[in-house]
Amino acid sequence: MTDLHPVRRALLSVSDKTGLIELGKALAARGVELLSTGGSAKTLRDAGLDVKDVCEITEFPEMMDGRVKTLHPRVHGGLLALRDNDEHVAAMDAHGIGEIDLLVVNLYPFEAALARGADYDEMIENIDIGGPAMIRAAAKNHGFVTTVVDVQDYDALLAELEANDGQTSYAFRQRLAQVAYARTGAYDAAVSNWMADAISEEAPRRRAFAGEIKQTLRYGENSHQQAAFYTDGTNRPGVATAVQLQGKELSYNNINDTDAAYELVAEFASADSPAVAIIKHANPCGVAVGASLVEAYQKAFDCDRTSAFGGIVALNIPLDAETAAKIVEIFTEVVIAPGASDEAKEIFAKKKNLRLLLTDGLPDTRKPIVAYKQVGGGMLVQDKDVGYVGMEDLKVVTKVAPNDEQMADLLFAWKVAKHVKSNAIVYVKGGATVGVGAGQMSRLDSANVAASKAGRMAAELGLDESPAKGSAVASDAFFPFADGLLEAAAAGGTCVIQPGGSMRDDEVIAAADEAGLAMVFTGMRHFRH
Repeated sequence: MTDLHPVRRALLSVSDKTGLIELGKALAARGVELLSTGGSAKTLRDAGLDVKDVCEITEFPEMMDGRVKTLHPRVHGGLLALRDNDEHVAAMDAHGIGEIDLLVVNLYPFEAALARGADYDEMIENIDIGGPAMIRAAAKNHGFVTTVVDVQDYDALLAELEANDGQTSYAFRQRLAQVAYARTGAYDAAVSNWMADAISEEAPRRRAFAGEIKQTLRYGENSHQQAAFYTDGTNRPGVATAVQLQGKELSYNNINDTDAAYELVAEFASADSPAVAIIKHANPCGVAVGASLVEAYQKAFDCDRTSAFGGIVALNIPLDAETAAKIVEIFTEVVIAPGASDEAKEIFAKKKNLRLLLTDGLPDTRKPIVAYKQVGGGMLVQDKDVGYVGMEDLKVVTKVAPNDEQMADLLFAWKVAKHVKSNAIVYVKGGATVGVGAGQMSRLDSANVAASKAGRMAAELGLDESPAKGSAVASDAFFPFADGLLEAAAAGGTCVIQPGGSMRDDEVIAAADEAGLAMVFTGMRHFRH
């Protein structure tokens, strides 16, 4: 094997015809013999290029609706033969096998069919067989064969051939071989995960994980950690699909926090009131709805003005100029929204470091998707928490029932608590958070933290009393003891929403009755670790 190897014969068989004609012409201009199949051959031939059909080489026609065309020794032998192995060369001569130096293949659009919700039979027909087989063969023989599986590598291939007088270097072939195996791995992952879902296999014996690079990051959570951002192909609206209009490159922590913010604000569909969520370190520091977007932003900001500085702002409707002008009054890292007016964009354009991300809609917070979490030596896999509780699901367990205003705040608080790290306690009043206690080791501590936040809000706004007075209180899991509940009552809470299910529910309910609280059970918890 030598470092440089010439490209004299190429096999081009692609589903995505983007750039195919230009590539074919560039290769032909270098004297490269072109082999092809089906639609690819027709495209090249219609462009005036001299192309030999693979069936001329194999002496077998394409058959079975194209399922069988490249699965033949004269194709795979040409890809796999070691050019410096005398036995391999002799076998090629004996069986009329010609060398194939370049393979350009992109696969049947299985992922695209999946994204549009194709039925089972159509999905099966979009499973490529010959393509992955050729890719794996060519990539294995990267000592001699160049393998291209992505349209975006066409220019790099032509530049490599130009730089090396029609040859490719070993390092170049190695890099593309890695890309090729990653592509077939991701393809197989998509197929196997789809099939597991199609046959309701909840815990497959083996599960594959795959992603496509979207962005190489400067570093991870900390500057000594390497990091990158990969998309999973689901096209769920959010940070992965958003278009960044301005601002410097997103960091690892920006992406994580922006995702948390947008998933939270999506709980408040645009058909409801305008909603705003402000996130800091993956936890909400302020969430609110309002008659207008600017009102919702102000209410969310007022909940914790200190933490909002340098935070992430998510909106459930397009950004308008009035809200944009309010947001730029303080330093904000990222704003993500389903759109923005031209006037709002102009206001943001004056803040060059402020990132503005626009998406193609809100994620469906009730659509089941798979969530992954790495642990030492393995991966935890679960359904994403898409649990929903409506008015009809609530059970009043106290002598006093919540009134309509309280019930609205309880349901609001419950939606927010779902997105707060456990243990979570959330105080809400008038469609806005007024205190958030997140990630504490006990529910009592979280109730204390939330009450303290409410007290600081009162000081910042010059209020006569804590806004927690008269608030609705949400707990993401049951109260194991009455102490956390009583702490919330002492802070001014008048009604409580919690899952129930504790061995001491009777004691907690009795304590609520004694304190004059209204309390409802959801029958569902929202742990978030």
